[in-house]
Amino acid sequence: MSSTELPYVPSTVLPKVAPVRVAEGERLRSVQLPGITLTVRSRPPAREGLPPALYVHGLGGSSQNWSAMMELLDADVDCEAVDLPGFGDSPPPDNGDYSVTGHARAVIRYLDASGRGPVHLFGNSLGGAVATRVAAVRPDLVRTLTLVSPALPEIRIQRKAVPTALLGVPGMVPLLTRLTTGWTAEQRVRGVVTLCYGDPGRVSNEGFRNAVEEMERRLQLPYFWDAMARSARGIVNAYTLGGQHGLWRQAERVLAPTLLVYGGRDQLVRFRVAQKAARTFRDSRLLTLPDAGHVAMMEYPETVAKAFRELLVEVGSDGAPPGASRASADGAESASTGS
Repeated sequence: MSSTELPYVPSTVLPKVAPVRVAEGERLRSVQLPGITLTVRSRPPAREGLPPALYVHGLGGSSQNWSAMMELLDADVDCEAVDLPGFGDSPPPDNGDYSVTGHARAVIRYLDASGRGPVHLFGNSLGGAVATRVAAVRPDLVRTLTLVSPALPEIRIQRKAVPTALLGVPGMVPLLTRLTTGWTAEQRVRGVVTLCYGDPGRVSNEGFRNAVEEMERRLQLPYFWDAMARSARGIVNAYTLGGQHGLWRQAERVLAPTLLVYGGRDQLVRFRVAQKAARTFRDSRLLTLPDAGHVAMMEYPETVAKAFRELLVEVGSDGAPPGASRASADGAESASTGS
């Protein structure tokens, strides 16, 4: 490890911080699994017997990113959203693995342990890459796949995405923390909103206040920057990985009916990659939102929810992809080793 790189902070060293916000109608619970502890946000379904859904957030996000979608879809699916290890209210993984494979392994372990699979799996940004890997290596766990601006490899990344990629460079986090020492939580949130939203004006005053409160909480966590840096490095590593473990190669293997959502004003994922994604996922349908940014499910939740309902109608209530034979968890995880 470089002497300028932040040391890995194990989950045993955790300070007391303010509780995570829980919207009306939502519940939080902690799930202990081998090597990880995950916080899962859920919303009681409108009726019993609805098919299960699981939502996976992006880099720097949390399960709260899906609250609007969960509320809109609680009459269609049984909603749960996970905080990936080191994010939201989930502590760091015991082994410090923040790679795309590490995060995918956490999702697989949760689905195996909960017995909820196959699920309607949603992913945004980093969560989109994670969900793609899960769907490729464990088709038995995924009924349908909905990806919002998934972080799939690009030859030329967006200019505004460069600082995020640089987070993964050893020594960069200490430098950034020194340069931004005087920044308030409000300034940081405003920067994130400007980067991620096509129209920052769509964020309500209440939503902005909640985000500032969450940022203040996260900045007190000793592993906050470590989780960000290692996850950013995980994305970069996944971008450079070739062969059967490459994300585009794994996208080709996805059997589940897939809904792809891209924003025309996305500053982190190039809009033109939408067409490549639509050609690569074998059973895909594409929703493009010209005015949306990187988090369309937060900017235009009603539109994204409507597209998902249409997908549900198209594939039927089952939604299970053809030929989704079960693979063992260990075998699936070893198939993704190295990213």
